[in-house]
Amino acid sequence: MPKRRAPPERFGAPVDSHPNRPRPGGAESELRIVGGTLRGRRLTYDGDPRTRPMKERVREAVFNLLGPDVVGKHAIDLFAGTGALGLEAISRGAVRATFFERHFPTAESVRQNAERLGVSDRCQVIAANTMLHFRRSEPIAQGPAAEPWLVFCSPPYSVYVEHWPELQATLETIIRLAPAGSRIVVEAEDGFDFGQLDQPERWFRRDYPPAAIAMLET
Repeated sequence: MPKRRAPPERFGAPVDSHPNRPRPGGAESELRIVGGTLRGRRLTYDGDPRTRPMKERVREAVFNLLGPDVVGKHAIDLFAGTGALGLEAISRGAVRATFFERHFPTAESVRQNAERLGVSDRCQVIAANTMLHFRRSEPIAQGPAAEPWLVFCSPPYSVYVEHWPELQATLETIIRLAPAGSRIVVEAEDGFDFGQLDQPERWFRRDYPPAAIAMLET
């Protein structure tokens, strides 16, 4: 039976305004895995707003959209922060995960979260600037089967304003390098113009105010 796909939505679609949807609040000091084999397990997060982990409700929605497409993928978390996205992917069937985090203490926190969850053997943490890494065309280690990627781009929103040309180039490089069957997930503020993404007609968008998600399959 063919996999069910979420229907494409044109950019500028109406904002999701479900009356019972939780509204954004302050920094979350507790995070947990919301699905899969590690469901309910807690992640360490010091509450630093600069880390800005994806809201739990948005993360759950993203993985609901991805569904079984997570299984067998190599998850790549470009701005890892707590590592919640890559670790959620591991919980839901990704074979391994690579985390990029330029802040050394935060990168160490990702390593500790992976160890605490018992999945450190499937996780690689790279303490480096994501955009510089891809600008240098440094490779991402692949397994024997060169698994398709599941790429998460969820940086601080300020990156879209202050470093958009570099981030745009990074995403274009990733789309070019990603094995066939990869999925790329971009989170930005709901006012961001996703039409600036490479091949904008191929992305579909969902809104979870104040965030918005765009997804692409290579």
